[in-house]
Amino acid sequence: MGILSSLKKLLPALLLMGVLFTACDNDDDDKVLVLDERSVADYDYEVAFKWNEVFLEIERYAAGYRPGPAPRALAYIGLASYEACAPGMKDHKSIAAQYPGLSLPVADADEEYYWPAVVNTLRANLMRRFFRTASQPLFEKIATLENALGSKYRTQTSEAVYKRSVAHGQAVADAMWEWSATDLTGHEAYLDPFKGYNWADYQNKPGHWRPTVPGPTQPMFPFWGRARAFAISEADKLCPPPLAYNEAPNSAFFNQAMEVYAQTVNAPYENIWIGEFWSDDLVNLTFSPGPRWMAIANQVFEAEDVDLETALLTDAKVGLALNDAAVACWHSKYYYNLERPESYIKRVIDNKWEPPLDNPLNGDKGFSPPFPAYPSGHSTMGAAGAEALSSIFGYNYALTDRCHENRSDFEGRPRSFGSFYEMAEENAWSRVPLGVHFRMDSEQGVNLGYRVARKVNRLPWNK
Repeated sequence: MGILSSLKKLLPALLLMGVLFTACDNDDDDKVLVLDERSVADYDYEVAFKWNEVFLEIERYAAGYRPGPAPRALAYIGLASYEACAPGMKDHKSIAAQYPGLSLPVADADEEYYWPAVVNTLRANLMRRFFRTASQPLFEKIATLENALGSKYRTQTSEAVYKRSVAHGQAVADAMWEWSATDLTGHEAYLDPFKGYNWADYQNKPGHWRPTVPGPTQPMFPFWGRARAFAISEADKLCPPPLAYNEAPNSAFFNQAMEVYAQTVNAPYENIWIGEFWSDDLVNLTFSPGPRWMAIANQVFEAEDVDLETALLTDAKVGLALNDAAVACWHSKYYYNLERPESYIKRVIDNKWEPPLDNPLNGDKGFSPPFPAYPSGHSTMGAAGAEALSSIFGYNYALTDRCHENRSDFEGRPRSFGSFYEMAEENAWSRVPLGVHFRMDSEQGVNLGYRVARKVNRLPWNK
């Protein structure tokens, strides 16, 4: 570890001890400068990292949260954390004015705050609210982490500063939750993912979506495209149309179906492994596709030993980008209402074919996600996450992704990439050899995700 990094880690303890820096000159008495206030960047990433880990653990088992509500929760939690600490940031500023109706308490510029304690209290508060239906053992993890970090932070500042910080975190969390509730589509939508929709009423053209087996008989989150977005307009939600539906063997649509078929029938394990590595489809098995990119962010936090300001900016950008990507993608999905490769291939090519996505927990074979295919949600959210991360850590940032290291249900080996974009492209392609998407679903999903996240990146984050 370098000298600067070591001093950075020692700074909180030195400041708590009241270290004095004395400046002398020949003409004046000794002058004493007391450093009694620290910016957000003077702390490490610990509090953001540990709360992200708890989020990923709880969300893994949260029925009804994938694919849209989990990214939504990340957006509100990330934005609240960022806004609560914005007055203490050196390089970044509040963006709350971008959102009509959002009124958040602002830290007093004349008072001192212990910023990790602010974040700790805020995240515990919002996690309880976003995951109020979690099982008791999982729900208790929220209190366990809050108490552990709270006990630690209480020893690192004065009692008055600690209490002020806790009160501020609580107040911002309360205000953000109240604003979340004004999103009538997104707020608590996880309680009924199939609400008010009958697929048969919308299946009025060849190639329109129909249920696949195994799976629900209705598609999930049909109105998610109306949920609140943070950076995109209504016009940004619609991607270009898919290929014209066609069953003729010489048609472009048929060829895309044949590509899926060829990638899955007697395919080498490498094909299937890439699909499994990026799948994250199944509740109780892994976290979902959107939060996967927060798991990737956490790996970068550790590798780069980032400061808290960078971590909070990352969490906010990635959360907002994933949320808006899901909103745009689901708007496009239900606008075009395209069926899954499984439906087309069984009807036109091979009625015995099954996609190779199996659920090792309940024995289901040949699963397709229960909502329209075009564009791919994995691809859209993956590209959005990659763009948000690239804007902070660089467009050529190399990473070995260990999200599923040591998994036993498939080959739990890390994969290395030269950039976040490279990760996003493989994530998108992985849906083809997994048999759940056409190539066009993935390609247009990536394009949509990049466009959405660039809107997030253009928000006025910098001072």
